[in-house]
Amino acid sequence: MTDTTPTRFQSFTAASRPEQGPPRLAALRDTLSRVGLDGLLVPRADAHQGEYVAACDERLAWLTGFTGSAGFCAVLQSVAAVFVDGRYRVQVREQVAAEAFTPVDWPETALEDWLQDHLPEGGTIGFDPWLHTSREIDRLDAALTPARIALRPVANPIDGIWTDRPGRPKAPAVAFPAEVAGKTSGEKRAEIARTLAESGQAAAVLTLPDSICWLLDIRGGDLPHLPVVQAFAVIDSRGHVTLFSDPEKLALLGPDPDITLEHRDDFESGIAVLTGPVRVDPATAPHKIRMVLDAAGIEIAAAEDPCILPKACKTPAEIKATTGAHIRDGAAFARFLHWFDDKAPTGGLTEIDCVRALEDFRAETGLLKDISFDTISAAGPHAALPHYRVTEASNAAIAPGQIYLVDSGAQYVDGTTDITRTLAVGAPGETERGAFTQVLRGMIAVSRARFPKGIAGRDLDSFARMALWQAGRDFDHGTGHGVGVYLSVHEGPQRISRASTRPLEPGMILSNEPGYYREGAFGIRIENLVVVREAAALPGGDARAMLCFDTLTWAPIDRRLIDAEVLNRDEIAWLDAYHAQTAEKLRPHLPQETAEWLDRATAPL
Repeated sequence: MTDTTPTRFQSFTAASRPEQGPPRLAALRDTLSRVGLDGLLVPRADAHQGEYVAACDERLAWLTGFTGSAGFCAVLQSVAAVFVDGRYRVQVREQVAAEAFTPVDWPETALEDWLQDHLPEGGTIGFDPWLHTSREIDRLDAALTPARIALRPVANPIDGIWTDRPGRPKAPAVAFPAEVAGKTSGEKRAEIARTLAESGQAAAVLTLPDSICWLLDIRGGDLPHLPVVQAFAVIDSRGHVTLFSDPEKLALLGPDPDITLEHRDDFESGIAVLTGPVRVDPATAPHKIRMVLDAAGIEIAAAEDPCILPKACKTPAEIKATTGAHIRDGAAFARFLHWFDDKAPTGGLTEIDCVRALEDFRAETGLLKDISFDTISAAGPHAALPHYRVTEASNAAIAPGQIYLVDSGAQYVDGTTDITRTLAVGAPGETERGAFTQVLRGMIAVSRARFPKGIAGRDLDSFARMALWQAGRDFDHGTGHGVGVYLSVHEGPQRISRASTRPLEPGMILSNEPGYYREGAFGIRIENLVVVREAAALPGGDARAMLCFDTLTWAPIDRRLIDAEVLNRDEIAWLDAYHAQTAEKLRPHLPQETAEWLDRATAPL
């Protein structure tokens, strides 16, 4: 690794400190009293309802100090609750002021139940209709109406007291290469237009930036780690697109009779004159859109964003491109693993040292555009926090005898990567080896799965958990999420989860990442990306159409943490074959010393 420090993509300071929470909360409560509200919902969301938000939309972090990627706050005059799921229950208690905010375990405690316990009958809760979907508001309203608790859409009160709120991002759009996309924007627009026409819909409102960027074959830089242009769009049944954003960001689109550029501020008035039926996704579109269309008397057709499924089913060109990106990224990751094996046992490394080193190795490819999410670099007890994010305050030394978890990814023009490895620093304990081997068996079971067409992610989720279940263990997150191609590292609708009913289809890319976490002690996760493909017929099988996974991620799995006596013959064969392919694919891209290390790291069990 050179001594040259590239541009850093990850920072280590939180958006808000715990001590800032109480005065900000007091100012918000004063505002709520003046406008006649008993409370306010503060989600981590923006008008596009995606996982990532721009700095100007980090209202939850600004108010509470909590920086997790999911959660929300319910602010009442007497109590303010921060609702988080199992990924963030330790983190939230470290980041918020205990005297001001009460962490609540969600979804075990439902928001509607909590509100009914804390509000008198007749209470009114404000919500910003840009920050909640119609499905969310309808469900909540149905639950609260019997208790005479009303929901009121309001202009966001936080914006009036956030005096140094950043401006909206203005990064210019760039073209996405046709040779990577495998389809032109015109072909995609014609495909979506046919879908609308066949459904009897005049137009669709698009609010997800990754859907819009996929449709128009563009990318941008408006969000950290997600290469999108923040925009809204309307596509009609003839394939014409009206794009609402900052026109100066979209100069590359040029004059096009099939694309009309409008300013973002004109979006409300633009959709108020549409001819219905207008397709709106109740699960992803902000509730404000339904309010505008209803007020204008425009018929709404509630249906999924028409770009979501075709975007998820990658073209052969996209799969070929991302396969190359994963090999490039695997070589950079192998260089990091070699570096770590050399440095960590002697002591002195910190979690931030590892983040920076891994970013350097990826930057030295010359093709890194960004990391795909903030790297999870977690030593010892920190690894028990599935979504731990190291800060200058939390930065821990990596001590011999610990295990270390690194979950990271990269954005290249030809692919988005996401990989997790758990590494031993010195000799691991038997408890850690046992848990690691159970997690590995789950990862292998998913990798080897063959399944009929029509099977959903929920049907495969137990494959990843069976070895853990047999030991009385489990993990509190899904087994896998969808991944885009130079788009979101967390893409829908495909996932491997107990909650997923969407059938898997060829071309879908997913993560395969079982884990195990022992609070205060250690955490384990192993993650590869896989792509769904049609499976070849087997001798003796019937004519049923079957699917399987091809692996995209190539990096050694730490053999020091494996109890080989527990693995069966098929599991050992899979792991040895995976390691042999890893060595074969990565060796040509590595310096000699790292190639020799790789040969040792991928030796057969």
